[in-house]
Amino acid sequence: MTIDYQEEITYISKKIRELRKERKLTVQELAYRCDMERSNMSRIEAGRTNLTVKTMCIICNALNVNLRDIIR
Repeated sequence: MTIDYQEEITYISKKIRELRKERKLTVQELAYRCDMERSNMSRIEAGRTNLTVKTMCIICNALNVNLRDIIR
């Protein structure tokens, strides 16, 4: 079995964007909750950065979801 990391990054980034919109948050608001720059959050949602587990956990805490919710 081969895992395509770019496909996985794309899935996770879309899921983060979807959850943010469900909570009616702007990119700026989510970035603030995560203590990061808006431009960094934009790159994450666009799938243009390789997320660490730590960053994913910070985003999950800001969205009040489990890590499993963005990777499945």
